[in-house]
Amino acid sequence: MPASYAYLGPEGTFTEVALRTLPETATRQLIPYVSVQSALDAVRAGEAEAAFVPIENSVEGGITATLDELVAGAPLMIYREVLLSITFALLVRPGTKLSDVKTVTAHPAAQPQVRNWLKANLPDAVWESAASNAEGARLVQEGRYDAAFAGEFAAARYGLEALETEIHDAKNAQTRFVLVGRPARPAAPTGADKTSVVLWQRDDHPGALRDLLAEFATRGINLMVLQSRPTGAGIGNYCFCIDAAGHISDRRMADALMGLKRICRDVRFLGSYPRAGVIAGDVEAPPAGTSDAEFVAAADWVARCQDGRF
Repeated sequence: MPASYAYLGPEGTFTEVALRTLPETATRQLIPYVSVQSALDAVRAGEAEAAFVPIENSVEGGITATLDELVAGAPLMIYREVLLSITFALLVRPGTKLSDVKTVTAHPAAQPQVRNWLKANLPDAVWESAASNAEGARLVQEGRYDAAFAGEFAAARYGLEALETEIHDAKNAQTRFVLVGRPARPAAPTGADKTSVVLWQRDDHPGALRDLLAEFATRGINLMVLQSRPTGAGIGNYCFCIDAAGHISDRRMADALMGLKRICRDVRFLGSYPRAGVIAGDVEAPPAGTSDAEFVAAADWVARCQDGRF
């Protein structure tokens, strides 16, 4: 039996479409799960080699179900990411007209991406969230709702028609998906990588966030994502999810992570992995004084000073 990848299902989700862009899926069994949590739990339980789930979209930001699982659940690690351009279709049962649509459904992350279209075209329609966009399409097939926002490709799978297509409030909207597995040695650096971590402050004091960010800034590391998530310990208690340019094997990244480990109450390493759509030749050189060669030269100088070899 081939190794399996879990993904946010059912069949016909944007997640499945993005997953199938990975070459290795040709040799994997792809198993849909009803939620992000159940897909990730399948990995934790050893039922799947990895899980493929959405983590961020360019309109609304982080997908909280995924972030919270990576922050608070048993440790997992990101190995790959995929970017997918997103545009929605309004899927209905055959014969349905726009004037017939009184109820609509989709994944919660879809609502901010079609809000203006919905206001302009279906201002009185009642919205209810579904576990995924494809699940919304399935519920329309069952007659639970009049229409669903989903990928046009899902129409045939659920016996529906695309009443409207190319629906999006923001042009060039994208969703980022990640392949998540059990913790292991990160893949070798490619020269165009990203490192993800979660940081918990040791205590709350003026400049606490600045202190965390300084560990990256002084080493010339660019931050791509910085977002806070509540810890559940009370109002005002947050941890910080960060994506930073670079690989844990880079001297400056390793040095920054060591600094963070010293000053934070806790640090969770979520992985170093290739950046989607970026090649090494497109990555800017690090600022002066922060290259691996300069870190090695500085360490060698200190060693010579310690030995009296000035």
